[in-house]
Amino acid sequence: MITQHIETLVIGAGQSGLATGYHLQRLGRPFLIVDGEQRVGDAWRRHWDTLRLYSPAKYDALPGLSWPAAPWSFPGKDEVADYLEKYAIHHDLPVRTSTRVDRLEARAEGGYRAVLSEDTITCDNVVVATGTFGRTPYVPAFAADLDPSIQQLHSCQYQRPSQISAGPVLVVGASHSGCDIAYEVAEHLPTTLVGRDCGQIPFRWDRRPLRIGFPAVVFVWQHVLTRRTPVGRKALDEVRHHGGPMTRVKREDLARRGVGRITLRVAGVEGGRPVLDDGRVIPASTVIWCTGFQQVFDWIRVPVFGPDGWPQEYRGVVEKAPGMYFCGLAFQYAFSSMVLVGVGRDAEYVARRIAARIDAVMAA
Repeated sequence: MITQHIETLVIGAGQSGLATGYHLQRLGRPFLIVDGEQRVGDAWRRHWDTLRLYSPAKYDALPGLSWPAAPWSFPGKDEVADYLEKYAIHHDLPVRTSTRVDRLEARAEGGYRAVLSEDTITCDNVVVATGTFGRTPYVPAFAADLDPSIQQLHSCQYQRPSQISAGPVLVVGASHSGCDIAYEVAEHLPTTLVGRDCGQIPFRWDRRPLRIGFPAVVFVWQHVLTRRTPVGRKALDEVRHHGGPMTRVKREDLARRGVGRITLRVAGVEGGRPVLDDGRVIPASTVIWCTGFQQVFDWIRVPVFGPDGWPQEYRGVVEKAPGMYFCGLAFQYAFSSMVLVGVGRDAEYVARRIAARIDAVMAA
């Protein structure tokens, strides 16, 4: 077993982990980024084929590297993956891939210990940057009771319509990903979308007026919908527990393509078929679960989580566990935290708090 010590360990080499590394580097603090994927950006490469960012390229750059695309284009998921890989190389960030942390625990002498399959990394500070909504896709337990003939996919497994069996499709979950997938699938197969209406952003992503209105949207995302404002705290609960609003695909787009829209929830299974909370049974050959991800942090053996499974932090700083930080959480500080637009600000705040903590310890 090999044991290595580093001042700050960053777990996750996505956009949040890389941006945190960039700011730590600028502050002159040593760190190491580890990630379980084989390549930087692989988590993005696994998304469905037609996924594009909801923000224009001019707003998507991480600190220190402009985006290599037309300012008002919307990068696809492979472009995002390649940009992140280029970002790590451009800034010479110390990233160790194929390195998954199995357990993170506090050390009696202070700091933290990350246990890998065979090795151990100890650190004075740790930044958990494993993604906006955790590692584990959420599917309700009753999904196991569906008839075996029904094909089931989670949104993280969906790639393209050709992988779906012939017959009616039920998409469960009507946040932006559910709406996007239902819209795409409905061009090929009869599709029904169920789930509460999460609202929609009133801009057309493919129209020129977006260029006028989007700066205002970004301002609201960054400075109005924050954890410091009442409207922001209300939005935090909606985003973390119910999903974000429809973005590129609108209600009228779904209707125009013939998507059946039901604003109820799937409550269980009856006769092997999905049943709604009003008792209606929905026939389906395929069910696509766009039900988000669980905040499963069972690999973190430090008691910093609330009853809802979310870490008890503010702006990524865990006061009850000195030296522990998070970056990349949904609504870490503002609505923008879960998109590239807001990542740099969150990462800079966390890096500066780490540097300040180290300075305080050294001065003591």
